[in-house]
Amino acid sequence: MQQYLALCQRIIDQGVWIENERTGKKCLTVINADLQYDVAANEFPIITTRKSFWKAAIAELLGYLRGYDNAADFRKLGTKSWDANANQNESWLNNPVRKGEDDMGRVYGVQGRSWKKPDGSTLDQLAKIVTNLSSGQDDRGEILTFYNPGEFELGCLRPCMHTHTFSLLGDTLYLTSYQRSCDVPLGLNFNQIQVFTLLALMAQITGTQPGLAYHKIVNAHIYEDQVDLMRDVQLKRDPFPPPKLHINPDIKTLQDIETWVTLDDFEVEGYQHHEPIAYPFSV
Repeated sequence: MQQYLALCQRIIDQGVWIENERTGKKCLTVINADLQYDVAANEFPIITTRKSFWKAAIAELLGYLRGYDNAADFRKLGTKSWDANANQNESWLNNPVRKGEDDMGRVYGVQGRSWKKPDGSTLDQLAKIVTNLSSGQDDRGEILTFYNPGEFELGCLRPCMHTHTFSLLGDTLYLTSYQRSCDVPLGLNFNQIQVFTLLALMAQITGTQPGLAYHKIVNAHIYEDQVDLMRDVQLKRDPFPPPKLHINPDIKTLQDIETWVTLDDFEVEGYQHHEPIAYPFSV
């Protein structure tokens, strides 16, 4: 929590105003932020200086791991996080490849589970990683990437958290996640929960021990209509100790994640928090 607050204060103190073409808003922006989460110690990196709706973040991660391409499927899991980008993004609404209401196109998990190869076949990046790690193999290329520049026009949004690299040292699994762009008041709350949970889940289904998760952000920003709330409200609150995340131990395979896992299989213990803050969301 302290590293999150330190990043927020850094943006307020050192950020440069940058115009964002997609949203038409200005952002206070800094370049390069490095966070890390101790998954081995189960120090769940949830925001405590305001209430965080952690279930939606984990539901979104499950949708990515299943390769979903429709906002309705994400809603069934328990998150509305893709409703706006699928149905309110003007450039996507006018894109002839859009299939209709709730269609997201070839974004995030679609690339991770069904990357198109030149011969027309598809590559399941995640399945390869799980197979290797389960056998104790790390070929230094256990990389799950959603970033496919050749298909940006086939989706409603370029991935922000775009690449996850897994590293196995003995029986300890590490994760390094890369993010090109981060809405710190809103998005980072989701992102850090997802990085932590991804490593915890992958360790569990591959029979390894979770270590540290490293989270690198390139462009970290606070939108102009979020600055006052961050500076005058959230940064004046004292954080609480981190809670713990409990995952159903019956989740043992990638197929389990694909078929029956729900939010009921996750529990956060000891979450203390301040009142919610209604930060504006930019589509």
